[in-house]
Amino acid sequence: MLKESKKFFAAVAVLVGTCMGAGVLGIPYVASQSGFLVAFAYILFLGLIILFINLYLGEVILRTKGDHQLIGYAKKYLGKKGKHVMEFAVVFGTYAAIVAYMFGMGESLSYLFFKTTEYGLYFGLGVGLFMAGLLKGGLKTLKRFEKMGVLIIIILFIVIFAIFSGRIDFLNLITFNSSFVLLPFGVILFALLSFNAVPEVRLILKKDKKLFKKVLISGTLISVIFYILFTFIILGYLGANTPEIATLTLGIVFVILGIFTMFTSYLASGNALRENFKFDERYSEKKSWILAAIVPMGVFLIIKFIKFFSFTTILSIGGVVSGGIVAIVTLLMVKRAKKKGDRKPEYSIKNKWWAMILLGLIFVFGVAREIFLVFR
Repeated sequence: MLKESKKFFAAVAVLVGTCMGAGVLGIPYVASQSGFLVAFAYILFLGLIILFINLYLGEVILRTKGDHQLIGYAKKYLGKKGKHVMEFAVVFGTYAAIVAYMFGMGESLSYLFFKTTEYGLYFGLGVGLFMAGLLKGGLKTLKRFEKMGVLIIIILFIVIFAIFSGRIDFLNLITFNSSFVLLPFGVILFALLSFNAVPEVRLILKKDKKLFKKVLISGTLISVIFYILFTFIILGYLGANTPEIATLTLGIVFVILGIFTMFTSYLASGNALRENFKFDERYSEKKSWILAAIVPMGVFLIIKFIKFFSFTTILSIGGVVSGGIVAIVTLLMVKRAKKKGDRKPEYSIKNKWWAMILLGLIFVFGVAREIFLVFR
């Protein structure tokens, strides 16, 4: 029983650690533009959708023998075309996430040590090098550091809630701006994405697959509740003065919280990408590590120098484009897996055609809107 509990906690920690990333920095800002109630509705609505997609993806994994990552499942059930589409979504989305984490952690560390974000580039590269070292450790490192990181996040959040709950101005929470009502969609979707972690959960649980559904539900709900409470505190305290990287002006505890949330997501996302290259592309350990840990640093440098994308723009584009494509491909996969899977799953979600079409249309809308905003 103790061993089972440890596996459950480790699996939930990986899922939560993947979710709780740069969204901590970005959600309060977009919520300040649109209004708290708009952001609250988005977090609940998108959280429910992500939960369903995670459960569908979990069913696909449980119906399949062998170790795969997202790209491998797409190839098995949708062929080469499905594989290439999933490959683009996973690599694009994970690179966007890692760049956002280097961006956010770099500026947070710069502010922590020098009270300015001027040295964000150098700290961001330092973060990339440090994480590259950790990513060499694979799943063992992931399980060890994710549990520690999520525990620290919970402790810091309790401290923050105790300190700031009495300083909330409820007038800051009832504002509404119709001009920015669609703004939170991409950032919140990015914040809640945890698709990459679902195959990792299976690897951690191993033979205890009966825990899979419970882990997916628990991890997703914990993330949703955390984001709602965190946005409530930040926006209630700062209101319209909330900065784009929300933790920077709120003191050392907030800055450290932001760093740890991004640390756990960076580690989980980077490891998932590394294993995608290793298991599904059949690349060597060294090549997989270089593509997952070193190449994103080059992308970070390019984005920093051209100064075209802001922090929240990276979150929004990465979340909507990658998350939307992965979700749509997952909906197509689950239909095939129910017919062509090679093992009986520990749970099964009813395949309602109208619900799957509705979910697909929501993500198609999100992807189309984000592409339009970027290229208009």
